[in-house]
Amino acid sequence: MQIFTYTPPAIPWLDIRYIDRDIIVINKPSGLLSNPGRAEATFDCAINRVLQRYPEAILVHRLDCATSGIMVFALNKKAESNIKTQFQNRLSKKTYIAEVQGQLKEQQGVIELAMKADKTRPPLQEIATDGKPSKTYFSVLEKRAKSTLVELKPVTGRTHQLRLHMLALGHTILGDEFYGDEGVVAAADRLRLHAMSLTISHPFSKKEMTFKSAHPFHSNE
Repeated sequence: MQIFTYTPPAIPWLDIRYIDRDIIVINKPSGLLSNPGRAEATFDCAINRVLQRYPEAILVHRLDCATSGIMVFALNKKAESNIKTQFQNRLSKKTYIAEVQGQLKEQQGVIELAMKADKTRPPLQEIATDGKPSKTYFSVLEKRAKSTLVELKPVTGRTHQLRLHMLALGHTILGDEFYGDEGVVAAADRLRLHAMSLTISHPFSKKEMTFKSAHPFHSNE
């Protein structure tokens, strides 16, 4: 595993996809933290970029630093509480796109493996029978020469769930510096994981809304 050096992308600085009086939706680039860490160098992050323009914004969920895609922020306490409750009660719907090592034999399936923090190697997680239940649906979108493009729909939202579930299948996500070997890391210039869509009920109108961001993992073959 490589030592983490934080060099967040400056372009685009803030890619806003939707805004109203209650929520802001952005397309977060890979390499940008969702929220700041303890180190001063991690101040530049998605929530702080949003706060520069909208001081009332509130973080309600996170994407891994290396993961790109759709993130929603609340603009008031009622919206924050409503959206967090939707996530906690698994009422939101999330779809990710990943490019993984090798070719999956199954066209689709479900992964149900309990997870917990690996106390010997933070921030890594591990599959463990005494961990928290986690569930992911997967389906193959495209088989490539040495990789597979897959659609992932997590039911639960555990830390590193998609990374660990694909690792457990024997098909690590390309560019994964946490769980991949040298070949996996060298196969891509970033983690090939993208939050393509998020569906929630609007906290005020209660209308179901889906926000999307096309994945950037196009084949070069």
